[in-house]
Amino acid sequence: MAAAYSGRGLHGQTVEAMAAMIFGGEFEAGDSLDVTALRERLGVSSTALREAMKVLTAKGLIGARPKLGTYVRPRADWNLLDGDVIRWKSAGRPDPGFLRDLRELRSIVEPPVARLAALRRTPEQLDTLQRALDAMASAADPVAADLDFHRALLAAGGNELLIRMEAVIGRDGLVHGSGADPVPGHLAVLTAIRMADGQAAESAMRELLDVR
Repeated sequence: MAAAYSGRGLHGQTVEAMAAMIFGGEFEAGDSLDVTALRERLGVSSTALREAMKVLTAKGLIGARPKLGTYVRPRADWNLLDGDVIRWKSAGRPDPGFLRDLRELRSIVEPPVARLAALRRTPEQLDTLQRALDAMASAADPVAADLDFHRALLAAGGNELLIRMEAVIGRDGLVHGSGADPVPGHLAVLTAIRMADGQAAESAMRELLDVR
């Protein structure tokens, strides 16, 4: 079970600081972590540091070896589908391959979800999608509205496991990538969903992702 992490307060600040060190390249996979030095550098108690390390351990980022102490685990052990890990990875050193992988995963997941949404959406979910589209058109905060649309789409798909893909879909670095007007493409998806046309919804979502 993952350690509780709110992202707020001293606990959250300590987690964020340590994650920035790892994803910023200060610590590489296999590097040992000097716990005493970290505690002094961050100005936190042993308890605070220990609790922060529990969070990073639960996310697969650090581990402990007998007689060798705490270390950064290999990237293959990181929970790359964890929302915080994705956020930290995106904010760290540029990694075009990682962004490519995220986009490929979206192209695999979202078109079939749009098909499911066309068949399973409720009137309330249609309203949520429409509100997100209206907000996108208002240009007040199009990125947030875009994210709201895709989150609502996952919910409308009616699959509890796919809803958990929000951690991957909901990355603001993956929306509006082309600079094109996002409204027409999203409108095409919503129109097909409203008409309960699964094939059209899937095709419209593929076209939307292709222009990003």
